Amino acid sequence: MSSTHIPLFPLSTVLLPGGYLPLRIFEQRYIDMVSECTGSGTCFGVCLINNPESSGQAATHLRVGTTAEIYDFSTLEDGLLGIAARGRQRFMIQKTTMRDNGLLMADIEILAEPAPVDLPEEFSVLAMIVGRFMEQLGNNYPGFKPDDLQDAGWVGYRLTELLPLENNEKQMLLQLEEPLERLQLLLDVLPRFQEPETT
Repeated sequence: MSSTHIPLFPLSTVLLPGGYLPLRIFEQRYIDMVSECTGSGTCFGVCLINNPESSGQAATHLRVGTTAEIYDFSTLEDGLLGIAARGRQRFMIQKTTMRDNGLLMADIEILAEPAPVDLPEEFSVLAMIVGRFMEQLGNNYPGFKPDDLQDAGWVGYRLTELLPLENNEKQMLLQLEEPLERLQLLLDVLPRFQEPETT
């Protein structure tokens, strides 16, 4: 495990390692962040907002998130800055500080991923579902390779982001260490999203 210092971008979404994250940037502090990250080739951290400001309390964020690497950026039709980022590594926040411009900075510890595990046969239905999602997304999910569907960790992360799970469920699955445990939990919740058979 290694420690590093990165800017944070708290969001109402959970980014998974290998995941694709398009963002529209309009706040100056995040425009500055994008400029720094693209100029130095460094990542920023995405962490889930714990309680939105609409709850009447100050927004806070969870400690476990995912580093994000910007691989494309452009000016959108509405004049805003658009970026495309990919999730890289899970991390845990150790300490946060705030810059004068309001940008949150964090000392983080990178969380090591388990060694790659081949997808067991009992989870093949999950790989099939992810494969169908990938076919529908096509070039909108860059970097996908058919061999990825044999990687238990990759399949678990993709299904976590693609299923309409609650954010707290996605966060729990992100924080799990073992890919096979993640797959088992996903298999258990799958009936929630299947249409009932008609008689």
